[in-house]
Amino acid sequence: MPACKHADLTFEPSEHAASVGYRRPTVRERANATRLGSGPGAEQLDVKPSTFPGPLVLPGDELSFDPKYERQDVKSWSGCTGFYTAKRRAIYVVPTPRLSPGVSECLPTPNLKPIKGPGRSHASTIPSPKTDDILDYLSAFYHGMPVKILEKPALSLTRWENTIGDENAPARVGLFLGAETVGVRVRPSPDRILGAQLNLDDILDAAISILPKDAHALLMIVDHDLYEDEEDDFCCGRAYGGSRVAVVSTARSKTEHAWPASHCRKFVDDNCRESEPDAGRQKNEAKVIRYASPSDRSKSAMHSAVDALQHLAVRKDLVQLSNLWLGRVCKTASHELGHCFGMDHCVYYACVMQGTSGLTEDAGQPPYLCPVDLAKLFRVTGADEKAHDTALLAFCERWRHDKLLAAFAAWLKVRLAELEAAGAPGGGSEEEAIMLD
Repeated sequence: MPACKHADLTFEPSEHAASVGYRRPTVRERANATRLGSGPGAEQLDVKPSTFPGPLVLPGDELSFDPKYERQDVKSWSGCTGFYTAKRRAIYVVPTPRLSPGVSECLPTPNLKPIKGPGRSHASTIPSPKTDDILDYLSAFYHGMPVKILEKPALSLTRWENTIGDENAPARVGLFLGAETVGVRVRPSPDRILGAQLNLDDILDAAISILPKDAHALLMIVDHDLYEDEEDDFCCGRAYGGSRVAVVSTARSKTEHAWPASHCRKFVDDNCRESEPDAGRQKNEAKVIRYASPSDRSKSAMHSAVDALQHLAVRKDLVQLSNLWLGRVCKTASHELGHCFGMDHCVYYACVMQGTSGLTEDAGQPPYLCPVDLAKLFRVTGADEKAHDTALLAFCERWRHDKLLAAFAAWLKVRLAELEAAGAPGGGSEEEAIMLD
């Protein structure tokens, strides 16, 4: 089957959205959602649908299950900002715990499928994303906040001796935190795709115990698969926003029709048709832009992102797969840390802060924050959109051979040009951020 060319893009919710009761906030409601005050607001924001599309709301997406999820505008978000202080502005990244000798009997090393790269006679394991690279991305995404690696304590997974001989106790491994070792529940992966899974709640509790005094937030990275409760197949990450800690697993990713190709009209229609066979007979009111010429394609941020995606050769060597892995982990990390900034799941736009019900939806969501969540972020960081986007573009251009980051770079270039044409509006100041206490 020939590869999809993504010739048509849609920037509004799918037909399925209306059938489940999702109503997207109006243009005026979206504009007012970016404001802290209660006075008369603007009629609309100066943003293009082809730069900030609406959420797709496909069958199986989180909003299709909860279409009336409560909106969080800047005003309601401001009530969640009581823990931001001038003395707690650092974001800490904790490297993945190393494995101590003997622990592999109950917890195998991350079970990553080896691949054979071009010109190689044997399979090689894809290198995990480097903590320093994730830190660089988060430094750009949260521009204006210091982002640091937590060097001490050096975490490690060890044997857990406390339950030996107790057949009724859940299997555990020890997580060494320097001053103490805590037990972390462990189980086999239900789908057997990966080896063992660590319990997410246990790791989050451990993260809380090592949160530095000057930390605004702490992100812990683990290479093993995670689960939250016994009914879960797996979990890619979670945050305790009020406790200012988040955990992200590097173990899983899925890329078919990933952003920006998730806004491909054919992909959206096919998903709706599979769920609702009669949907194709109905009139679709979604806004569609059809490619007409190369010059037309270069005019919008989303079309530029799709073009960048398609111009990259399809390769499966170790470098590109490692870069792809890095992009997925960076996106998940920025989402989970967003909760530590008080941000709830977004229902206004396609946005990195959207909720997700699975890997397919997660891959289809963008890496950027929407105008509503940008307004929240800048009141804490003191940055503005031009500085934020410029920092992200510098990072993405270092990884221009990764499809996600190359597409994001193309999107950022168009968005920066839009800001330049509009006079590059600023964001909140650091003084405003501190006064939110």
